[in-house]
Parts: sequence; C-alpha cells; structure tokens
Amino acid sequence: QVQLVESGGGLVQAGGSLTLSCAASGRTFSSYVMAWFRQAPGKEREFVAYITGRNYNTNYADSVKGRFTISRDNSKNTVSLQMNSLKPEDTAVYYCTAGKNGYNPDYWGQGTQVTVSS
Repeated sequence: QVQLVESGGGLVQAGGSLTLSCAASGRTFSSYVMAWFRQAPGKEREFVAYITGRNYNTNYADSVKGRFTISRDNSKNTVSLQMNSLKPEDTAVYYCTAGKNGYNPDYWGQGTQVTVSS
C-alpha cells in the first residue's frame, strides 16, 4: 500500500511557474513508476508525465513537453513536477500516482488544484 500526498498547487498568472511535490509512504518507493495526471473541469483525466523508479526515464504528454519537468528523489520518497510557461489550459486538479507503469497507476493522491489566470 502506498499513500501519496500532493502539495504546491495554487493560483499563478499565465507564463508563470509552479512546482508540485508529492510525498509517498512505504519502503518500496524506488520500485514504482511515479506519474502525474490532471483533470480539468468538464474534461477527462489525462496523463501528464512519468518517471521510472531506478533509471529515471521520463515521458511527457505532448501538451507539456518542453515546459514541465518531472523528477524524483528516492532517498526522500518524493516526486516533483516543475511547471514553467504555464497556460490557462493547464488549469486542472493535478494527481500524483504510483504503479507498475506510468499510464495505469495503482495508487492515487487526493489531488492539488492548479489555476492559471490569463
């Protein structure tokens, strides 16, 4: 069982930056692929980015590639999402996830709201 707690959401102007963090419980953090998903109002939840457990391989949705950076610290059981050049369409609830693969996670955090004003 893994518990995930996100932090760092908030309100930011378009073009600004924000960093989300996620703290995970458990002693097997490095075995999980960690990912971020988001859900905008009235839209389906969508994949944002993932990072693998040991090789730190990453993958991003086309909509955030070049603007967002996912990273992790296995010694601290944390994963972060650095978001730059934010756009109003990035407004969503962002979820931290953990699982055997990045696209179909087993565990979800409670989510943190990110609002980008134009």
